[in-house]
Amino acid sequence: MTQSPTKVTAILTAHLGKSVELRALLVGMAPLCRAEPGNLRWDVWRDLAHGERFVLDELYLDTAALEAHRLTPHYQAYLAKIPELAERTAWILEAVAIA
Repeated sequence: MTQSPTKVTAILTAHLGKSVELRALLVGMAPLCRAEPGNLRWDVWRDLAHGERFVLDELYLDTAALEAHRLTPHYQAYLAKIPELAERTAWILEAVAIA
């Protein structure tokens, strides 16, 4: 069986007055997540039209790598902090036709 990449796209909209703190949390997560085995990409984007909105663009080797990511202490700390900072919506995506 071949491995199939797994993508996560998450939209985080900062609560009023929490944009700077949210940005710092996300930027701080980047090097930790990028260093994980099986992580192929972990990028933070900010919406130009709505500066309080951030997009996480994550790519993992496979679902096992994503599950390992979710067990890390830094991800668990992130999950605990997010409710006070932002509204979060995340999609876990499977590859259908990618280059």
